[in-house]
Amino acid sequence: MPFENPEREQIKQLLEANTTVAVVGLSDNPERTSHAVSQAMQQRGYRIIPVNPAAQGDILGERCYPDLASVPEPIGIVDVFRRSEFTPDIAREAVAAGAKVLWLQLGVYNEEAAEIARQGGLVVVMDRCIKVEDSILQPRIR
Repeated sequence: MPFENPEREQIKQLLEANTTVAVVGLSDNPERTSHAVSQAMQQRGYRIIPVNPAAQGDILGERCYPDLASVPEPIGIVDVFRRSEFTPDIAREAVAAGAKVLWLQLGVYNEEAAEIARQGGLVVVMDRCIKVEDSILQPRIR
């Protein structure tokens, strides 16, 4: 059966229930999409946790971690800004970290990653921008 994203109402519920977002591939470069989207989500009240093995120090005022296993707090959503071929391993990390949602950003799609995450109990959203979905579904500042 081909993958289908959750209905909008379920996405709204996921966003309301999971306000801690680990962003895999978050860049410290303000001109990168991952930075702009994460900054906007942070301004809307989400707790952003940067995950990027190449980055050092803080991003958006938050400590950056090299991988999901290093994050010392519960993760609601794992938001992925990496190429599709890297997502199966990220899905495995998300399952091991106890995340609730695997969210692959716009342009990122991988059926294997979705199946790994679903088998691990996560809800999966693929090829959608979390910032756009939040703006559509949550028109107010938190």
